[in-house]
Amino acid sequence: MTELATAAIPTASPLAALLLSGDRRPEIAVFRGVLTPTEFDVRAVEIAALTAKSAVHDLGWLRRVEVRGEDRFRWLSGMVTNMVNDLPTAGGAWNLVLNAQGRIQGDLIVWRENDALELEIAADQYERLLAHFDHFIIMDDVELVGVDPNVETAIGLTGPQAGELLHKLGLPILAEPLTSVRTVWNGVGLLIRRDYGALADHYALWVPVNAAESLWRALSEAGATPAGSAALETLRVVEGIPAYGIDMVERDLPQETSQMRALSFNKGCYLGQEIVERIRSRGNVHRHLRSVELNGPIPPSDTELTLDGKPAGQITSVAAFPSEGGVRLFALGMIRSEAEIGDRPLNYAAQQAEGTARILSAPPTFDLKG
Repeated sequence: MTELATAAIPTASPLAALLLSGDRRPEIAVFRGVLTPTEFDVRAVEIAALTAKSAVHDLGWLRRVEVRGEDRFRWLSGMVTNMVNDLPTAGGAWNLVLNAQGRIQGDLIVWRENDALELEIAADQYERLLAHFDHFIIMDDVELVGVDPNVETAIGLTGPQAGELLHKLGLPILAEPLTSVRTVWNGVGLLIRRDYGALADHYALWVPVNAAESLWRALSEAGATPAGSAALETLRVVEGIPAYGIDMVERDLPQETSQMRALSFNKGCYLGQEIVERIRSRGNVHRHLRSVELNGPIPPSDTELTLDGKPAGQITSVAAFPSEGGVRLFALGMIRSEAEIGDRPLNYAAQQAEGTARILSAPPTFDLKG
């Protein structure tokens, strides 16, 4: 059976509540289902730290769920798209959660530590995904137990110099993404996890709430720049990492998202696998989520893309990135397959002006604005 959370109005993350009680009170807003700091400084400064140095930020919107019971490996493997049984200890894998029709219900990371399994889920998906899972726990010896976010919370450390800063504090560095380690800092037990990143290293430091402010201060004093959710969203879009509910939604099929790192074709059966395998074996989908660079005005997130006057896709996320050459615009968008042929620029209109969109084959390179 499953321990379900009760529905509630978004509340401040533990770290946000601590920071709001101090002298320097950041602006907060709802992000991934939790009230969390939006900005601490000029956004360009925070973005530069995330992409060139290191930045510390709130990850109090993450939720952890322990998967218990004798059937936990078999059951969980049948519920998600990526590996479970073959996960190495202290390793993780990003997964999509599908329904029987192969449509995406959400995303999460599965972590393994020895024989223990754990899910890491965004707060705005937590209740919905647990309810989905609960529907499929029938005769299985499985129990899903949430880790209390008021007891343990996560602080993020992101940037190409994140490892150097961890070393400065005497903390271990993880050489590969989706690995984890337990350690002790100033007498406090920490769980350090490294997530995927295309342009920067992404760390999550799970810490008891009563030590969160001390860890935040130590990371800041060691050189990490405090960053809010607005700068993090900019980095996410530039890195081409989709967010569920924004860039991929319930109607989408896994291959339409182009996120093949979330799929394993060597595991056993799982919910929605028949559709995923049929797409792989019989042909491609008719649209793909792509990273694009824009030249023109900043468009709303639902702006239509066209080619030769015909619909070619739709923008899902937009980010303005400050660089030495000026502000560059990046976006994620669902693009029709026929519009990708020939690498032709797509068109859009916004703010009574027109612009073009160029599909990127790799994450961008840039000179940072200092």
